[in-house]
Amino acid sequence: MVSSSLFDPRTIESTKNTIAAFIKTMFSQKPNVSTTAVVCSAVVGLFAYEQYVYLKKKKSLPGPKFKIPVIGAFMDSLYPTFEGYMNKWKSGELSCVGVFDRFVVIASTCELSRKILNAPAYAEPAVVDSMKHILCADNWVFLSGKSHVDYRKGLNVLFTRKALGMYIPIQESVYQKHFDKWLSFNGEKQQFQWHFRELNMESSLRVFLGFHMSDKVAETISQEYFNITAALELVNFPIPLPGTKVYKAIQSRKYIVHHFIEAIKDSRVRMDNGGEVKSMMDAWISSMKEYEMECEREGKPAPRKFDDREVALTILTFLFASQDATSSAMTWAFQLLADHPDVLEKVRQEQIKVRNGKLDTELSLELMEESVYLRQVVKEILRLRPPVLMVPYQTTREWPLTSSYTVPKGAMLIPTTYPALHDATAYPNPDSFDPDRWGPTGHAEKYPKNFMVFGNGPHHCLGKEYAIMHLMATLAQASLQLNWTHYRTDKSDDISIFATIYPQDGCIMSFHPRETTA
Repeated sequence: MVSSSLFDPRTIESTKNTIAAFIKTMFSQKPNVSTTAVVCSAVVGLFAYEQYVYLKKKKSLPGPKFKIPVIGAFMDSLYPTFEGYMNKWKSGELSCVGVFDRFVVIASTCELSRKILNAPAYAEPAVVDSMKHILCADNWVFLSGKSHVDYRKGLNVLFTRKALGMYIPIQESVYQKHFDKWLSFNGEKQQFQWHFRELNMESSLRVFLGFHMSDKVAETISQEYFNITAALELVNFPIPLPGTKVYKAIQSRKYIVHHFIEAIKDSRVRMDNGGEVKSMMDAWISSMKEYEMECEREGKPAPRKFDDREVALTILTFLFASQDATSSAMTWAFQLLADHPDVLEKVRQEQIKVRNGKLDTELSLELMEESVYLRQVVKEILRLRPPVLMVPYQTTREWPLTSSYTVPKGAMLIPTTYPALHDATAYPNPDSFDPDRWGPTGHAEKYPKNFMVFGNGPHHCLGKEYAIMHLMATLAQASLQLNWTHYRTDKSDDISIFATIYPQDGCIMSFHPRETTA
């Protein structure tokens, strides 16, 4: 058993000084000491100092007693498991780990997570180390303070009620295309996780960019985006060397942004010629043009102009924010509804009712707003299987986060969502799928602070309503047109992590056309 005095900082400091003195003696007696001995001594000294720094930051927090030299817990972050995350959350309200030169503090309670998300004076979003390489360091998502607030204000026009209503017909055409594809499999059992991802990707591309790009380019972008998803480990290899995941993701980003810019150029020409707004990009370019003309008419200072690259990088962040998270939510949505046929039937009956029995009624925002139960279902899916488990931040100064622990400056600080969304006080029987908890007889709505699916604070998700509406619209149309079967395995309820969370068996399903009568 190792004595607790070994962890006393004074003991470690004394050891560090002894090693430093030993190395100094080595160098001063160079003629009598081999180069190998000097190098070995230096390495030992560096390792000892690394442990000292780690333990000094760790203090009394739960976490590894020692840091593996140089890499720390890199292998755990390279191959994360949900069970590993759960163990961290259960170990205490705060826990820690070291990876390379990063000291990571993990907050597991709702209170501390909200505190982090709402404290821009102490911490700012860090995304993950690789993201500045992938999304570009000058991307708007890395802004903070007033510049971030001002940029967001310019994007609000893209997520208004009017804008959401404009996107729905685009989404409906994409849903139909993919429903037809699923039915073409003639009931064959497949891992549908990837098919849901394809639907979500095409829906995002067409809503964001319209039909300015060919189907072939859209399909290639979907494939290239896999490289970006694969590079989303919490802590990645720090240098984007050729062959690494981050390097591949950078090459994919270059391809995607190039084709985004080509689409933006087409959109500018159409908007200049009075073309109809048919996508989010069109709406943004048209809005900027109108505001520029307004400023000129009224003698106001000319507004900031966004060049093609800035617009492309912003749309890339929308794709980044929506693609993996919504694909995860859609996978769990189809699985949970198949496993709970009573809930699926209530969704169907509500859709028949809001359409007054006319099943060929075109999808619209008004129909979705009347679908009260369907909204409850989507909220429960997002609560039970939150696509985003954690949101990395970085401290900009020392922060006495609790009465007993001060987070060091420069530490990665991670608020988590899963424990708050499975709090038995807010959500009795938290591991059960119960959409009624969001209805008149439930009390989930009394705990809005726990529902951090879309974050909180100044960096909360700008596209919250867009994401919810997209999931609702997909399920609404599917419930009326399709029957689907989920083939459960012993891995169906186990969680795998690939940027976000999925069933470990890939969600094995089959789809059949539904005979409908009204």
